[in-house]
Amino acid sequence: MTNSRDILETIRMIQDENLDIRTITMGISLLDCADADITKSCEKIYDKITFLAQNLVQTGENISNKYGIPIINKRIAVTPIALLAGLHTASDTVQFAKTLDRAAKNVGVNFIGGYSALVQKGFTTGDLSVIYSIPQALAETDCVCSSVNIGSTQAGVNLNAVDIMGQIIRKVAELTQAENCSGAAKLVTFCNAVEDNPFMAGAFHGVGEPDCVLNVGVSGPGVVRSAIKRSRDLDITDLAELIKRTAFKITRMGQLVGTEAAQNLGVPFGIVDLSLAPTNAANDSVAHILEEMGLEICGCHGTTMALAILNDAIKKGGIMASSKVGGLSGAFIPVSEDEGMINAVEKGALSLEKLEAMTAVCSVGLDMVVVPGDTPAEVISAIIADEAAIGMINNKTTATRIIPAIGKTVGEHLIFGGLLGKAPIMPVNQYSPLKFIKRGGQIPAPLQSLKN
Repeated sequence: MTNSRDILETIRMIQDENLDIRTITMGISLLDCADADITKSCEKIYDKITFLAQNLVQTGENISNKYGIPIINKRIAVTPIALLAGLHTASDTVQFAKTLDRAAKNVGVNFIGGYSALVQKGFTTGDLSVIYSIPQALAETDCVCSSVNIGSTQAGVNLNAVDIMGQIIRKVAELTQAENCSGAAKLVTFCNAVEDNPFMAGAFHGVGEPDCVLNVGVSGPGVVRSAIKRSRDLDITDLAELIKRTAFKITRMGQLVGTEAAQNLGVPFGIVDLSLAPTNAANDSVAHILEEMGLEICGCHGTTMALAILNDAIKKGGIMASSKVGGLSGAFIPVSEDEGMINAVEKGALSLEKLEAMTAVCSVGLDMVVVPGDTPAEVISAIIADEAAIGMINNKTTATRIIPAIGKTVGEHLIFGGLLGKAPIMPVNQYSPLKFIKRGGQIPAPLQSLKN
């Protein structure tokens, strides 16, 4: 039974510690919208999205007002568009992106994800149409997010796709240079992508999901940091237990909101994704949690272990709180969106190589990392390959969201504004991986794939 102490504690978390529902994301299957006539297909897509999601934003606002819980984003994820694009060219496929953008604006969501392709073991015609159209699609839309899964533990890594994605990312940044290369901030390259992730830019609605479902993403770095700060002298065992109990409370709030939102919308409730996703607001930083655990600054030696403890405790607390924990669930480390990460990079404590090591134990990967504008495509591809290797070998989701700052170099910043924040441009090892990347082919699946 809820008591006055629980209520007051939740109010404090919301008012003082930036506790929020980061997103409610409606997943919508578009498989029944395929048509050889792309105009007819786009009409079906627009009609289905605007019908199913017509009350999504209002439902979120009603629940937020009812419980006093901020629900920051309302979003949509759709079936990977590559599954509908097999009969269409890359130039025609852009019409899908524009239709998604128009539908998202009609229902009032801030992002729509799913301009995506899954190519971990090879390409279909639809995959290639989507991938080669990504630069134009992201340059000519506002709300659309894109992702490409280039590897998995079961399939290995498609090195041809890795090569292409380095080129695509550079092209997206070039086409959106006037908007601070923001197109690249809406493009994620995955290994082991999951089907029920509610967070952008990598969300898509997997083929194993229902026709329509509601997923919730909860976030509370400030809450976790404050809990640690109030309990200064705990040993590491008790500290992990404290984080786990805090994550439990946060997840229960997500369960409440997700269940009620799904009921009001008349769709199944999917999962709660308990991910400590930071923002650029004060006291809403994952890096600051690590520093509260005892590090002088994020990036110093010990950071990877501290992050591993945090990530594990978050997952354990979430599993205790709900039988429907899914998505990515853990700690995100996007540079541009995290005040503490930005500070650590600016002070030289946090390098790209250290970030890569940290991704072996966090929820996703190299996220919102800005590199010099003259970084060659093959170097971007090699960074993706390294991150995919961590995911493939460790049977975990990893992702790369890297932004070449066209016309800028180390020491400068790229300012996105809003939720995406700003990022210092990080130095990159410029020794060439070109010959390795251009070998192409399929990197074999590791021994860990043989589980049957």
